[in-house]
Amino acid sequence: MSTVVKTLLRAWAFAAVLSCCVAAEALPAANWVGSWASSQQVPEARNALDPADLTDATLRQIVHLTIGGKELRVRLSNAFGTEPLHIGAAHIALPLSRSTGSIDASTDKALTFSGRPDVTIPAGADYLSDPVAFDAKPLSDLAISLYLETPPAQQTSHPGSRATSFLVHGNLVSATDLPSAKQVDHWYELSGVNVAARASAVVVMGDSITDGRGSTTNGNDRWPDNLARRLQAARVAISVLNTGTGGNRLLADGLGPNVLARFDRDVLAQTGVRWLIVFEGINDLGTLTVDHDVTAEEHAALVRRMIDAYQQIVLRAHAHGIRVMGATITPDLEAANYHPTATNEADRQAVNAWIRAPGHFDAVVDFDKLVRDPACPDHLLPLYDSGDHLHPSPAGYRAMADAVPMSFFAHVPRHATKHHRKGTSR
Repeated sequence: MSTVVKTLLRAWAFAAVLSCCVAAEALPAANWVGSWASSQQVPEARNALDPADLTDATLRQIVHLTIGGKELRVRLSNAFGTEPLHIGAAHIALPLSRSTGSIDASTDKALTFSGRPDVTIPAGADYLSDPVAFDAKPLSDLAISLYLETPPAQQTSHPGSRATSFLVHGNLVSATDLPSAKQVDHWYELSGVNVAARASAVVVMGDSITDGRGSTTNGNDRWPDNLARRLQAARVAISVLNTGTGGNRLLADGLGPNVLARFDRDVLAQTGVRWLIVFEGINDLGTLTVDHDVTAEEHAALVRRMIDAYQQIVLRAHAHGIRVMGATITPDLEAANYHPTATNEADRQAVNAWIRAPGHFDAVVDFDKLVRDPACPDHLLPLYDSGDHLHPSPAGYRAMADAVPMSFFAHVPRHATKHHRKGTSR
């Protein structure tokens, strides 16, 4: 028997054991679980829509589910709105094209909110639709169409959608096609889709690398997308909720809120979450010296404060029965964004040493070791470099997903299991 065949047989056997373990221990009954999610922020001016675009307007957005179910509910968001937001109508359907926004009219269904076709979402809040029967397949796309009579006072958005959204005037939430639609590669007023399934969720929290910078627009080839495919291939009932945010930092706000500020909304409030993967820190390291050099004491203080933030994440997750995997920070030497020096590289190595050390995270995925160039360890391997020496390529994202140890999901936190046995969900 060849080495390749033996390796495949071992992988299949492990997947079978893991699937049985998760199904038997973790998933006693069907429950609501997140299938897709995105983090929210106030869009910067270049990514915000003109208020006129959202006046008497239909906004059709396409999202990529990770697990399926026979019922679903959509979570709309006015998280950063400063006034109540009225959604006049909301529909879902299977999309026929990611590039045109056309839908299969036979699958079109209206969403309701407490039995009504419209909803007013308070400022600063998210809002779940009523459950609706819908045959959502794993790894399938879902078109969500919203009608707004008046624009939000302040938009809530996920700018780095890597997916095209479609905007037309008038109430066309059920229209098969949206001719002459304005196209934008951002999501607005939309934060999640939950399905009724015998499953649980892993949240992936990160920056633009997790958000998919360097991936293919409408291609769904970010590393969390590839992780979802890997879990589905192994027949493991775990969804992947990507809360990556471009420019995100552990310690300070960037394009959106810092990690500790958004943790409750983007991790704890996700439905059915039992695991968390944290891949954060490159922007903290890079911004320290982006404008000017700093002292050795300031470098040391940054490393210490980043480690403190990781500890806070673990403490807060464990308090809710969530296991946490830490990911090492990948190389960025010669990245145009930050122009890192040998001192910045030493900071990265110090942080990564702490992440790798036993007893800090429940598990570790060593992305640094995976994607670095063995000949120049402070650089990305050319095959895995999107070209900016910071963000991986689609090949790099595939390799990262394959590197996540599946054994992480075999252990189910007792606290989380108790919650599900009581019939509750996050």
